[in-house]
Amino acid sequence: MTFIIHKMSKKHQNNAEKIYTEPAKENIGFYFGRENYKWMLIGLALILLGFLLMMGADANTVDGKFDPNAWNESIFSIRRIRIAPLLVVAGFAVEVYAILKRNKA
Repeated sequence: MTFIIHKMSKKHQNNAEKIYTEPAKENIGFYFGRENYKWMLIGLALILLGFLLMMGADANTVDGKFDPNAWNESIFSIRRIRIAPLLVVAGFAVEVYAILKRNKA
């Protein structure tokens, strides 16, 4: 009988020690790490490349001179209406990934 009481009292002592211990202190640092910044720069480069591909010669004429009677078909090229916007959207997706990616440290 005394063994059971002694064992129960030991059990309550262990619980009391667990309750009154100090909580562990968190190491609060920067949310972004080196990896996050690397992905942000990659996303920014994709966005800039997309906008650079959208640019080109003047929309009016091939030689760049303003002529209201001329028409330049290159404004409808696959580079300007398909590839460049796709790169811009991909760049923004990489930026979202870079922001939401957790730091390992």
